[in-house]
Amino acid sequence: MSRICSVCGKGSLSGNSIIRKGLEKKKGGIGLHTTGVNKRKFRPNLHKIRVRENGGTVRRVVCAACIKSGKIEKA
Repeated sequence: MSRICSVCGKGSLSGNSIIRKGLEKKKGGIGLHTTGVNKRKFRPNLHKIRVRENGGTVRRVVCAACIKSGKIEKA
């Protein structure tokens, strides 16, 4: 299953998971220090659903945002 929405084209994005330690300056500490940075993926919330298209039903991979906004019509 591809990790791309068939309606809007939303896909995976990459980023970082940052671990910070210490007390913030505004809370009386000396500030937060970064102790670790790891790569991570931000994946869309995809669902396999049956969609009505051209008078028939087709199975599509659609993100939850498209389902909620009504961009597709469920079969």
